[in-house]
Amino acid sequence: MPITKSAKKALRQAKRRTIRNLKRKEAYKEIIKKIKKLKISGKIDEALKILPSAYKAIDKAAKTGVIKKNTASRKKSLLAKLLKK
Repeated sequence: MPITKSAKKALRQAKRRTIRNLKRKEAYKEIIKKIKKLKISGKIDEALKILPSAYKAIDKAAKTGVIKKNTASRKKSLLAKLLKK
């Protein structure tokens, strides 16, 4: 456990940031799962309608540092490639 005042504050900040980062990560992962399920069930039109929101969630995760920029680009590219087939 932290002893100094600044270490205690750093711990509080880290806890808040961890929660925020997990929410961002879960958000884009959930949308990706939803798109993959729609693709498997053959509802490509619905998946294409959700695609912009998936891009938005992935971009927000990259912007806030949850994932790196190239990782975000790769995930978006793979989603587009999946739905193009």
